Amino acid sequence: MMKKISFAVCAVMMLLLMLPDTSDAQQQRKKRRKVANELTIYDVDTLVNPIPLQRKMWHDKIDRAQKTASAFDGKSSDGMIYYAEDTIASNLLTQALLRDVDQMQIMVENMPFNNDATTAEGQQKIRYLSDLHEMVLKFNKDTKVDPVFWRRTVNNFRGMLIAKHEGKLMDFVRSHADIYSLNNSQLFDGHKEARAHVFTQVGKKEPVMMISRLNEFAKEPWACEIIASAAKVDPSKVYNYASSTNYTLSNAVRKCDDPLVQTIVLIASDSKSPLRAMAFLSWVHNKQKTIEEIDQITASPDLFYRSLIQLKVENTSGLGDQTLTSELQYRGLKYVREMNDLHDAKDPVRFKIIDGFKPHELYFIMVYGQDEIYTSTFTGTFKRMIERMRDSIKGDQLLQSVRYDKFRTFIRMCAGYNTLSPFLATIEQDKKTQLMTDFIANLDKGDEDELEDAVDVADAFGSISDQELLTFLQNEVRNNYERSYKERSMKGMRVYALLATLFNGLKESDNQEAIQQQSEVLSLPPVNLVQYKNLVNDSGIVYQQVFFYGDEDGKASFNSFLNGFKDGKWKINPSKYWTTLTSVSGKPIVIFANNPLTEPEDEEAQKQLAIYLAEKEITPTVIIHRGHSYHLPLTLERLNKNTRIVMLGSCGGYHNLAVVLDRSPDAHIISSKQTGAMSVNEPIIKNIESRILEGKDVEWIGMWKDLSRYFATKVPSSKDTFDDYVPPHKNLGAIFIKAYRRLSSTEEEEL
Repeated sequence: MMKKISFAVCAVMMLLLMLPDTSDAQQQRKKRRKVANELTIYDVDTLVNPIPLQRKMWHDKIDRAQKTASAFDGKSSDGMIYYAEDTIASNLLTQALLRDVDQMQIMVENMPFNNDATTAEGQQKIRYLSDLHEMVLKFNKDTKVDPVFWRRTVNNFRGMLIAKHEGKLMDFVRSHADIYSLNNSQLFDGHKEARAHVFTQVGKKEPVMMISRLNEFAKEPWACEIIASAAKVDPSKVYNYASSTNYTLSNAVRKCDDPLVQTIVLIASDSKSPLRAMAFLSWVHNKQKTIEEIDQITASPDLFYRSLIQLKVENTSGLGDQTLTSELQYRGLKYVREMNDLHDAKDPVRFKIIDGFKPHELYFIMVYGQDEIYTSTFTGTFKRMIERMRDSIKGDQLLQSVRYDKFRTFIRMCAGYNTLSPFLATIEQDKKTQLMTDFIANLDKGDEDELEDAVDVADAFGSISDQELLTFLQNEVRNNYERSYKERSMKGMRVYALLATLFNGLKESDNQEAIQQQSEVLSLPPVNLVQYKNLVNDSGIVYQQVFFYGDEDGKASFNSFLNGFKDGKWKINPSKYWTTLTSVSGKPIVIFANNPLTEPEDEEAQKQLAIYLAEKEITPTVIIHRGHSYHLPLTLERLNKNTRIVMLGSCGGYHNLAVVLDRSPDAHIISSKQTGAMSVNEPIIKNIESRILEGKDVEWIGMWKDLSRYFATKVPSSKDTFDDYVPPHKNLGAIFIKAYRRLSSTEEEEL
């Protein structure tokens, strides 16, 4: 079996070398071979002349910045930049930020000048070194390092610097108007035309990213081009600037004569509830409704939500879809939270809030409430959706009525909550086959890093028990891999090869040896355990951080948490903003837990603790979130590159998984299909701590079996809740993201 798995992934690597000669990769390799023996002054790796004293200072600055970069892993500098446990990514970063930057320092010193003005030459070389220094500083400030991005950024810097020196900067940026040139924008100093070209071209491709940088170009005559592009995609950000008290930013928006931007300005000025009205931008802009009519809609919560759904289904142009989606999710969570809060009430009381909703409206409540929905809330809402469908609408017709919006998320949720079979039973066989075919198809569409649909598919695999359906899906994965190969879609080959590997490993997800083999095939560190050596710092201490919040549940959770450490094995030291727990027997562990001060002081407690940890150069390797899902973004902001275990209250789907792995690329993620429960969290934490105290690796398969027995025999009332928790070795979405990123790094190294 493992040979089959290995073939699926290795095939992608072989195909890198089999692409047609017209591919960029082949062309780059041919070009490198051709010029290998044509070295120029830019390629020399030794100094032609000694470095003058006035520039030595800048070389020292760059060297110090590189030293900081080589301590990327939070440990002592050793001339390498370690990216988690990823050898290829580590090599990419080391080559780019250390060796290539070293060579560019020499290149700057060796650069010839055509004039005799040595003073001007010296000043220009200082400018080049200053720009190089700034690039390394940007890397050091990056909280979610992407090795491929930085490899390309460094290569771009070199090419742009040479082009600038040779007076060919505009030629360079015309063929490299991308995010890498944008990241090296310090090289545009004194070159307004080049700067304008890159900013406006990237603004068309990445308008959401660019509008966030409006302060950098608000006064430029071409700012309106970027603002207008952003207004079509994420108008809420344009609205924020239009309403800003910062005159420079608001004026840049208000004086932009683009019709859509002016509609946003009109809503900001005339609506009674402009933030709510912004979701209906397309109706106002297309003159379907007046601002006064929109204000009437937003004044009624149920009408507001129904109208959001209507617009979502009608909005074929995609105008302002990101703002609409955010509003739909925010408003829909009101219904989810109320049903969650009434989990002990009888169904007629608990689900009264959704009594008037139609099947497609219930569908939107479920898929957009995925971050916080309880199992019982989902199944109760699903039951009412099926009842209201009756014989008047089939499952495939329901999905057509919502234009298949988030249909993969819905199927993944149905699989996870054991409702997929009853939903598919509402669909005729041929339509059912087509639906599941579509579920697997076209995962290669979109940008390279658009993986939400693929992650939904990966997560669904782990929950589907119907063997016939699994076999069908497995065949579809194979068919789509073959299609991607014929179409030379590298993203498709990556996605489907990895899905095939995960699929083949499902049957042995509790087999230590098989999981270990699968990790090796995916070029990942073991997904079934976290080694103790990766949890300790240079002094042999395991630092951990637990996040609490100041609502009633947070305070109860905090008190219960502390009670679990009053067994004589721990010293508890409270202070104003946080409490420190230190082991007094076994291996050294220090746990920092912020005090759940009454909101909003709880955030101040977390801030003060973060300042303390930074001052002491402490980077926790275990992070535990003890709060509701809507608090989770604040916890995720505090993750660091060294975090190895992350325990979330709830999964939150692809977005939260991606954020965790952006900031902590080697994290093992424990999550739940619903909001975490105190009765389950604490036994899991206790098991983790007991293993670390003994200096053992945290091995998930055995630990999860022990916990399953514990809940089945000791706390049967919490067994169903525990079963909703997903251990790291079964978190297929997280494993998929890790493996995809590793494979992308491997391809980059081949270039």
